[in-house]
Amino acid sequence: MILPERVRERARELAGDLPAYVYDLAGLDAHAAAVRPALADVEVYYAVKANPDAALLRTLAPHVDGFEVSSGGEAAHVRAVLPGARLAFGGPGKTDAELAVPVHRVHVESPGELRRLLATGRPADVLLRVNLDVSVDGASLAMGGGATPFGMDPGGVAECLELLRRQKQVRWHGFHAHLASGLDAPELLRLAGAVLDFARGHGAREVNVGGGMAVPYRRPDERFDWDAYGKGLTALRSPGETLRVEPGRALTAYCGWYLTRVLDVKRVHGEVFAVVTGGTHHLRTPVAKGHDQPFAVLPTGEGPGAEDEPVTLVGQLCTPKDVLARRVVTTVRPGDVVVFGMAGAYAWTISHHDFLMHPKPGFHYLR
Repeated sequence: MILPERVRERARELAGDLPAYVYDLAGLDAHAAAVRPALADVEVYYAVKANPDAALLRTLAPHVDGFEVSSGGEAAHVRAVLPGARLAFGGPGKTDAELAVPVHRVHVESPGELRRLLATGRPADVLLRVNLDVSVDGASLAMGGGATPFGMDPGGVAECLELLRRQKQVRWHGFHAHLASGLDAPELLRLAGAVLDFARGHGAREVNVGGGMAVPYRRPDERFDWDAYGKGLTALRSPGETLRVEPGRALTAYCGWYLTRVLDVKRVHGEVFAVVTGGTHHLRTPVAKGHDQPFAVLPTGEGPGAEDEPVTLVGQLCTPKDVLARRVVTTVRPGDVVVFGMAGAYAWTISHHDFLMHPKPGFHYLR
């Protein structure tokens, strides 16, 4: 894993005050600035669930057309940070109060949700979330392509369109679909084509094809092919259509770093374990995704440890699931700083912070 020099310097400065998160805002700004032109006229909404950190939202704001939120809390948070931002409200479990939140688009998940929205009596602009019966092989997560709690099948769409035809308060604009995550550009383009075909069959002129861009944790120096994806979407888009995407992880994962310090190196039944400050209650990503979080070791410690051999890096929790990386060949000693990369998305905010009531990490920003 390539560790930027600015992150390395900050890690050495913070060595006595760990664990901590470091967000490289300058790196995020450069990354988002490169993604935006690659997508040309395709609208970009950032999926706030990936990381709602206020500094990240402000950094992304000049490069996106809006923000996708999935709760009233997220909506209020973005409004507080960026009062003028356009919001799209998604998610399968909206309350009546959330359906009343004023946003640019509501992504309607079912006929039942639409009926509750109609019952509020307020005006709203909606997209219908569709779950098409298409192959999503190779996806790390499947939200569509079969029976899931997300969106609706064509029968549900037909029921919603009939409900919408009977009234004028709720305005239908088109379709939303987020069928799968963890896919490369060719597969996402195949799914986008299927969604567009379905949408055009119903006369829709606005389509949000979601996110799901692959972030390969096992190959941390690779990046999603935004140029190929942008060119493919441009070729798929017909004149007069509004086409929108919702990247999250693929925008912010690379700007985040989780810094820890080695407390102990121990050998148990022939295996080596390095116990670090913090753990998966701060960085749940490797447990949630079932991978080894990429890392680099800064040799700031001393004494006996492991020398160029398989080491399992674990945290401070009283559970065997508190594993950040398993049997990775490295050299590590007590006192060393371990920097985990790709920690800018689905990391701190999805973690079980209060288990065992350890101190929260610090948060630091490189501008």
